Amino acid sequence: MRVAVLVNLKDNAPRWEGMPEDRWDDLDSPRAPLAICDVLRKRGHEAELFEASILPPYNLIEKLQTFKPDICFNMAESHFGDGREAQVPALLEMLRIPYTGSGVLSLAVALDKTLTKRVLRDHGLPTAEFQLFTRADEPISPEFLNGSDTFRYPLFVKPNAEGTSMGVTEQSVVRTIPELREQLRLQLDRYQQPILVERFIQGREVLVGMVGNPTPNGDVTDGLTFVPILEVDFKAFGEDHVGFYTSEMKTVLSPDNYYYHCPAPLTDEQASAIRRAAAGAFRALDCRDVSRVDIRLDATRNHEPIILEINPLPGLSPNYSDLCLQALAMGWEHEHLVGAIFEAAVKRCGLRE
Repeated sequence: MRVAVLVNLKDNAPRWEGMPEDRWDDLDSPRAPLAICDVLRKRGHEAELFEASILPPYNLIEKLQTFKPDICFNMAESHFGDGREAQVPALLEMLRIPYTGSGVLSLAVALDKTLTKRVLRDHGLPTAEFQLFTRADEPISPEFLNGSDTFRYPLFVKPNAEGTSMGVTEQSVVRTIPELREQLRLQLDRYQQPILVERFIQGREVLVGMVGNPTPNGDVTDGLTFVPILEVDFKAFGEDHVGFYTSEMKTVLSPDNYYYHCPAPLTDEQASAIRRAAAGAFRALDCRDVSRVDIRLDATRNHEPIILEINPLPGLSPNYSDLCLQALAMGWEHEHLVGAIFEAAVKRCGLRE
């Protein structure tokens, strides 16, 4: 098969004066897409890497029409717009080219954290109380307040439509109204988008990776292969660490100083509840082929799994990205993981590998 691997490389991203330093943290280095090309070639396919931009000099539409792929391996994050992760899949659907991973609507909703939480809530899935702010001086939800001047619990502040924990720092947890207003002002100015505020979930943080596609009318977990649950070991970072997954941890730390447990030390009952919550999110957003769900175990509510967000375009850098580390914990080398994702897409699209 002819496979086009589509990606937006960080080195090719647009830049401008005053751009936030972390603006392109969610984009890839060449490492992951080149490794995926190698895997596909080893499996007998003709694979070629393309920068996923229709603008010159990349001219994706013309290059795809020349290459004539049977399927695309989609890793494209795109650059601008609320639904930017859905832009390339929408283009592929216009060109009638199959692709790996979730579809247009799923990708657009998943990038918008507030819309995702509304979908989860409507499906009866556990997500933290939340409010979306477009101005720093908006009234605060009574759900957050004791009376009029104190919070019932700490709140967490982050951009509504970013990945790779962009905007998440030790100042993201706020405990007073002035702290909240200040964080809202800073993040609204920096990221030029609405800001999500939600109840801060105090407890352990686990990541759940899934490959496959749900079985229609089956149990919520049917059709999905779960890689071992990964728990970030915040204690290993020292007593002064903030206790949640920051942008610095995702972009600065190397595998040698990123501390985690995989499989996470969980009882069978806990692991089952976590997997079912993650699979519920996968189904609720109609994800396809692969996703990673981030969950915290609420220490104030009997360690109930609370869904933070779902990532239908998880990183695939060998021996580095969370999903790849999880796959390694069950004996899946990078080649096996990429092959499983590709096979799930090929089967779903009715193609023959």
